[in-house]
Amino acid sequence: MEKKSLAQQTAEGLYARIVAEGRPGPGEKLPNELELSQELGVSRTTLREAIRALVTQGVLEVRRGKGTFVSEQVGEIEDFGFGSLERVKGQLRDLFELRSIFEPQAAKLACLRATEEELSDILEKGAAVEDCIRAGQDRVEADGAFHAAIVRATHNEFMVRLLPLIHRAVYTAVGTGEHGERLAADTLRDHALLLEFFQRRDGSGAEYAMAIHMRHAMDEMGLERPEDG
Repeated sequence: MEKKSLAQQTAEGLYARIVAEGRPGPGEKLPNELELSQELGVSRTTLREAIRALVTQGVLEVRRGKGTFVSEQVGEIEDFGFGSLERVKGQLRDLFELRSIFEPQAAKLACLRATEEELSDILEKGAAVEDCIRAGQDRVEADGAFHAAIVRATHNEFMVRLLPLIHRAVYTAVGTGEHGERLAADTLRDHALLLEFFQRRDGSGAEYAMAIHMRHAMDEMGLERPEDG
C-alpha cells in the first residue's frame, strides 16, 4: 500500500473534522492560514496542498478576496475517495477538457471585443503572472485573474458563468507543487505568445496560442484525453 503524504494525511484529518465535528460547518470560513497550520501542526506549504486537495474534491471552495469556505453541499459528499487518485485526475482532466473547448474561443472573442481598458487589464494581469513565476511566488491568484480577465472581455454572459470552473482548474493545477513547477516554464512561454497576439488584437493568433497553452498544461499533467487513447 502506498504511503500517504503529509499533505494527504492533513487533508483527511481536516475533512474528518469538518464532517464529524462540524468545525467549521457548511458555508463557514476556515481560519487564516497561519492559525490553521499551527493548530494542525503542519507547515503552511503542507496546509496549502491539503486545502487544494479538498477544493478539488468539492469539500472546500475559494472565494476570491474573501478566503476559503466549507462547501454548503459538504454533507452530500458520500465518498470522499482520497485513495482514488484516478478520480481526482479524472476530474482535473474533465475541467481542462472544458477549458480546451471554450477558452481558445474566449481568447479570440476577447481580442475582438475588449475595450481599451479591458485589453490593458489583460496585459497587466498577464505581466503579473510572469512576475510571480520569476520571483518564485505562488501564482494561483494571478493566473486565475488573468484567465478571468480574458473571459470577462468576451462580453458573453454564459462564458462568464463558467469562471468558477476555471478558477477551480487553475487552483488545482497550479496550486499543486508538482504541477506548479512543471508548468512554470510552459506558462512563461505560452503567456508571452498569447499576450503578443492580444497586443496586436489578432483574434486567430490568440485562439491558437490559448489552444497550445491548454495542450501543454494537459500534457505536463499527464491528463490523457479520449482521442489520445
